[in-house]
Amino acid sequence: MYLPDYNGGSLLNLIASLAAARGVRTRHPTLSALPPDRLARARNLVFFLVDGLGYNYLADMGRGGALCEHLTGKLTSVFPSTTASAITTSFTGLSPHEHGLTGWFTWFSAVDTIAAPLPFQRRGDDKPLTDLGIRPEDLFDTPSLLDAMACRRIVVSQRRIVDSDYSRYFGGGSQRHSYDHLTELVDEVVAAVRSGSERKYIYAYYPGFDSIAHKHGVGSPQAAQRLQAIDAAFAELLRRLSGTDTALVVSADHGFIDTPAAEALEVEGYPELAAMLARPLSGEPRVAFCHLRGGTQGAFMVRARAMLGEYADVLPSSQLIEQRWFGPGVAHPCLAERVGDVALVMKRHAIIKDHLPGEKRHTLIGNHGGVTEDEMLIPLVYARL
Repeated sequence: MYLPDYNGGSLLNLIASLAAARGVRTRHPTLSALPPDRLARARNLVFFLVDGLGYNYLADMGRGGALCEHLTGKLTSVFPSTTASAITTSFTGLSPHEHGLTGWFTWFSAVDTIAAPLPFQRRGDDKPLTDLGIRPEDLFDTPSLLDAMACRRIVVSQRRIVDSDYSRYFGGGSQRHSYDHLTELVDEVVAAVRSGSERKYIYAYYPGFDSIAHKHGVGSPQAAQRLQAIDAAFAELLRRLSGTDTALVVSADHGFIDTPAAEALEVEGYPELAAMLARPLSGEPRVAFCHLRGGTQGAFMVRARAMLGEYADVLPSSQLIEQRWFGPGVAHPCLAERVGDVALVMKRHAIIKDHLPGEKRHTLIGNHGGVTEDEMLIPLVYARL
C-alpha cells in the first residue's frame, strides 16, 4: 500500500502552498518541495491540473519532453486517489477527511441517495439532482478556497463542465473561462495572464487524458498520443508566457492502472455477499465502500476475505478513518456514514463493481482510486517565467 503523505508531500500540501502564496492562512502544512515564498512573488500564479497524469507514467512516457524537463519531483494524491476527492481538495484546501467527498459515488443520507457529486447526478438513472429539488448547497458544505485569496481568480475549464453545479459552487466568485480543445486551453490561460496587471490565480483544468486512459487504458497508444499533445501545450505555455512574471505549476489528481478482464469482478458473482448489502456500493471500483444490513458486518468480512482475499484487502471502514487515510483535520460530520461498514481496497489491478437497473454494463480498462504507487504518485512540474 502506498498511502498519502499529508505531512508535506501530497496534493493537499501543494494546494496549501498555492493558497498561502495568495494570502490564505492555511490549515495544513505547505509543500516541502515548493514552499509558498517561491510562488508569492509572481504576479501570475497558474495551476494547471491534468486529470489522471501519474508521476510514473509521465517519467516513463514523457522522457525528453518539456514536462519532464521541468519535472521538480513527485507527490502523493489524497485517498481515495480519485477525481471527486482530489479535485475537491484542490478547490477547498481540505482533506477528504474534512470535505467528505469519498469517491465518484458518495452516499448522501440527507437526500437518501447515492450520487456522483461532480456531474451532480443520482446513481442508477443519472437523473440530475437539481431535477429532484436538490441544490449544491444541500450536499456541499465547505467553502471555496479561491474566494479566500487576495487576488483576482480565474478558472479555465472545459465548456461542458465550466458552468456545472459542482464547478459553480466550488469555483466560488471566480471568473470562469471555457474551452473546447487543448489548444484553446492554452489560449485562455495566456489571455487570462495578459488580461491585467493585478495579481492573479489561474486554475486550469484538463480532463482529456483521464477520459482517454479510462476508455483505452493508460498503456494504450491513444494515451501516449494525448500525453504528447499535453506536452506540446505545456511547451506552448512556456513560450507564450515568457516574461510575464508567471509561476506555472503543473500537477494531477491521481495516476492510473490498467485492469485485465480476469481481475474485473462483479458483486453479482458473489450472491452471498450481495445479500448482505443494504444499498449499492459507493466509492470507486478500486476502493468500494459497503453499507451492510444490520448485524452482518462480521459475517460479511469473514466471507469477503475468503472469497475475495486474492483480490482485495477487506477492512473495517472505521480503520481507514482512524488511521487517517482520508487525511488530517476535523472529520466531516457525515464521513463515517459515507464510507459505510467495510471497505474493499482492491489489490494489484483488480476492480469490483455492481450494477443498478438502467446502468450501462461496461468495464473501464483504465482505473484509479486505490493505493498502488502508479495510482497514488502524481508529478510536480514547475517553471518561473
